[in-house]
Amino acid sequence: MSDNKRAGVLARKILQGFHKHYAVFQDVTQQAKTRFAEGDWHAGQYAATARISFYDQRVRETTASLRKLTQGKLDEDLWLATRKLYHQFLQFHPQAELAETFYNSVFCNLFHRRYFNNAYIFVETTLSDSIPLALETEFRSYFPVVQGMRRTLARIMGDIDFGAPYDDLSEDIRLLRKAFRQQTSAGELSTYQLRIDVLKEPFFRNKAAYVVGRIVSANRIYPFIVPVLRNASGKLYLDALITDTDQMAIIFAFARSYFMVHTRAPSALVRFLKGLMPKKTIAELYSAIGLHKQSKTEFYRDFLHHLEASNDQLVAAAGIKGMVMTVFTLPSYPYVFKVIKDEFGGGKQMSRQTVIDRYRMVKRHDRAGRMADTYEFANVAIPLDRIAPDLLNELKQTVAGSLTIENEQLVISQLFVERRMTPLNIFLEYASEAEIEAVMNDYGQAIKDMMAANIFPGDMLLKNFGLTRHKRVVFYDYDEVQYLTEMNFRPLPKAETYEQMMAPEPWYAVAPNDVFPEQLATFAVPQPALRKILLQHHPELIDAKYWQQQQENLRQGVITDVFPYPEAVRFMRCVRTAAG
Repeated sequence: MSDNKRAGVLARKILQGFHKHYAVFQDVTQQAKTRFAEGDWHAGQYAATARISFYDQRVRETTASLRKLTQGKLDEDLWLATRKLYHQFLQFHPQAELAETFYNSVFCNLFHRRYFNNAYIFVETTLSDSIPLALETEFRSYFPVVQGMRRTLARIMGDIDFGAPYDDLSEDIRLLRKAFRQQTSAGELSTYQLRIDVLKEPFFRNKAAYVVGRIVSANRIYPFIVPVLRNASGKLYLDALITDTDQMAIIFAFARSYFMVHTRAPSALVRFLKGLMPKKTIAELYSAIGLHKQSKTEFYRDFLHHLEASNDQLVAAAGIKGMVMTVFTLPSYPYVFKVIKDEFGGGKQMSRQTVIDRYRMVKRHDRAGRMADTYEFANVAIPLDRIAPDLLNELKQTVAGSLTIENEQLVISQLFVERRMTPLNIFLEYASEAEIEAVMNDYGQAIKDMMAANIFPGDMLLKNFGLTRHKRVVFYDYDEVQYLTEMNFRPLPKAETYEQMMAPEPWYAVAPNDVFPEQLATFAVPQPALRKILLQHHPELIDAKYWQQQQENLRQGVITDVFPYPEAVRFMRCVRTAAG
């Protein structure tokens, strides 16, 4: 067989592997409509977890197939021809950017990292010179001048198939129009002065669906999101109108689980969303719609471009140094980089694999808007001259087992990346009284939101929580994370003798998973003034019965409502049930 024919076989094998992956991915995504219509929330949680593993399964299958064909040996001319032909296959492919990433994953599983350059893989996308897919492939346009605003809005909601009927759509439309007039100056426009663009497919997550779109006038664009919920009778209702871009960004935040949204042209969908939320990165938006491998690709490309365009050095991250991870950052880039230490401090009794498993567990779990998403990379090369000497010394002392030096580059075998946030303990040092009050309240709510998602954070120290740019408290240190239902919450035994009262160590037996809520606030928030604020807002956090009740709710299959938007924007109704 000639090299051209062999290249054709390899290129087609990889593309077939990608097509299989995307078909399976889209199949489980499309089923979100049925799960929503039937209120099958547990099936939705299972599907969201399972979908994350689909990509790696297909990559392993394709890699194994190609390893048999190539005997694991790299024929340079053959693979140069394979990459060239594969690029030709993608010229008019609706998921070309995802197919590029799939190719990279397969190649990188087959061969040594010295070949990880643009000659053999798509370090830089080849699609930048291609004609982008039209945004119109993903949305419909509506013109109120034809039918009037009320009928147009009714048609918009009717065109989106949720698989279930509305309870009272006419009342929903009335509330929607009222909120629109109150929230935007576009409410003063006449019907002939605007157009409404709405994404064809709704976004499903947890117990809600979201309609996403924009109102276009001659002078500006008004983005919006409309949450759709299901009541106890199985009928639908519109719960709110969100037009504030910051609130929209929180709904699409990196601390939330991935949406289920069917899309034929993800690049067009992402560009539409970028127009609505310009502060969001392309990587964040791919992640939000469940394409987390593409998100990693977009992040890595952006990081490489930033290194080329900047000259600052990587330095140790601000805050108290952790016992499990060495953390560093690039001041001009809004992320932190975390490497597992060779030896853990503070008597941490866990293995390296346990830490990895817990970070991956959070990746697969419902993050409830309170746990930061994480990228995990292997064999990341960073120019040595971009690493500050003090940091390089710290890395050599704490994570030497993860480091190699090749050609003036530091190669890190395993690296976790998270959005950089202001550590909560640092923020509280300079915050105003009003900010302290709000943040300590949100810290308590963050713990409750994680509890509702069956997460016990373990180490609840303030230093393990950060503040986003929207002033939301988010947890980011996962080495002690466990499922809430695996813990044993106990009231603190009362001392009955003088010896027990004076004992320097607990006089009662304590098992590994025992937790005494009465001690949690004192341990996590040792500052009396801060602890007082926390307990004013959340006194139940030190009550063992409260924690036990949350466990019982989870065991009974109760899925607590956690809304990603403020109560104040929800429509006022006589009776409201269901969840966001």
